[in-house]
Amino acid sequence: MDIFSGMLEGLQVALSLQGIMFVLIGVFLGTIIGMLPGLGPITAIGVMIPISYGMDPNLALVMMAGIYYGAIFGGSTSSILLNAPGVAGTVATSFDGYPMAQKGKAGKALAIAAISSFAGGTIGVILLMLFAPLMAKVAISFGPPEYFALMLLALTAITSLSEGSVVKALLAGVLGLMVAMVGIDGQTGTARFTFGAVSLLSGIDFLVIALGIYAMAEVFQLIKRGDDGSSSAMMRNIGSIRLTKSDMKEMAGPVGRQSILGFIIGVLPGAGATIASFIAYITEKKIAKNPSEFGKGAVKGIAAPETANNAATTGAFVPLLSLGIPGSGTTAVLLGALMVMGIQPGPMLVTEKPALFWGVIMSMYVGNIFLLIINLPLIPYFARILDIPRPMLISLIALFCLVGVYGISFNTFDLYLLLAFGILGFLLRKFKFPAAPFILAFILGDMLEQSLRKTLTISDGDYGIFLGRPIAMSFLILALLSLLLPIILNIYRRIK
Repeated sequence: MDIFSGMLEGLQVALSLQGIMFVLIGVFLGTIIGMLPGLGPITAIGVMIPISYGMDPNLALVMMAGIYYGAIFGGSTSSILLNAPGVAGTVATSFDGYPMAQKGKAGKALAIAAISSFAGGTIGVILLMLFAPLMAKVAISFGPPEYFALMLLALTAITSLSEGSVVKALLAGVLGLMVAMVGIDGQTGTARFTFGAVSLLSGIDFLVIALGIYAMAEVFQLIKRGDDGSSSAMMRNIGSIRLTKSDMKEMAGPVGRQSILGFIIGVLPGAGATIASFIAYITEKKIAKNPSEFGKGAVKGIAAPETANNAATTGAFVPLLSLGIPGSGTTAVLLGALMVMGIQPGPMLVTEKPALFWGVIMSMYVGNIFLLIINLPLIPYFARILDIPRPMLISLIALFCLVGVYGISFNTFDLYLLLAFGILGFLLRKFKFPAAPFILAFILGDMLEQSLRKTLTISDGDYGIFLGRPIAMSFLILALLSLLLPIILNIYRRIK
């Protein structure tokens, strides 16, 4: 009865005239910000904190939450149309979204992304409403050994992200791990791989790498290719946004599976939408009957990451609201915003501030509907980006990347890094090294290292600690199987 009355109180906040207005403002701003490479929800919410002074905390949090999941929702647009991920959580969407757009089906790709995002977000909200207290307990049970085993499992799946040579995929992954080690060692305070550059002491920002490897590399590729007119003509033909029964049937499996998986990953503190989207993509490719279609414009390759990143965004509110622990970088900023308003998230928030707790949850239903209403009719207008002449499009992509990266740190050194990773991305394409393993290894590298160090500190250097942790042991067994299974299948095919 307490939950039911809390939901009613939350609905009063979400469905009030002010509530609807602030949800609409939040998701609209989030969608626009998500489309612009480099900005992201963290910047937007940071700007909103001083604006929210004096506002009703319920409405302020509803608006900021709308910006967060709105940015993830809208970030797929630039990933699909320009191969320039608007936010980190939509990098995996570009793997199949951009190839589909190149085939003249940009409208279809954007429609798949919009519907999958809506489904993932909505199912995530339902799970948040039903399982928030239970999932909070699951999050607490995850210690450093479990995190290390989970990250190792994700890394062993690197070979799934390669179309050609497995060796090239592993080499790209090793390179990603090396780049992740750049900066000050968090445990010893030692500078690693900085080569005397002060700007590298804090490490390399993920967005610099993502925009360099994908967007700037695409700029160099477009310049090299020249304007033959054929590919640009195909790109300008956005095709129909209407999805067939076959498309919907193909989407159903990934949407159902990755909504749950994305939500669970989002609950884990520090994981977030980016890791959720990569794991979703890897999972669907692993279980697909025809994995070779991934990377060439597969429906599942767009539906899986888009579903997972939106579900993870919702899941990140579980540790924030239930435990007072931020589940991602954006929820860390949201935590700061709540502190500024004099609200302490934690186990007592549900009983002390039910209107705020349930108001945010119920507003997400409204917000996801608004996002679908805003995004689907505007797909033909979004796709007009492809009508821009190629020289101007190249200039705009480069400009957005430069402004976005400079806006992170206001450091010109990051612009040189952006160009360097753009050249690296171009070379990876030229020599047929997959970029996705590099990106995934970079994302997981720091968390993998820190989790292993904490584990060995707890056990006094004894690796046997993993044997006494059932969850960690299960992940390690799966990681081993993930490595050995492709080798065994390959030997079996050769014998056959």
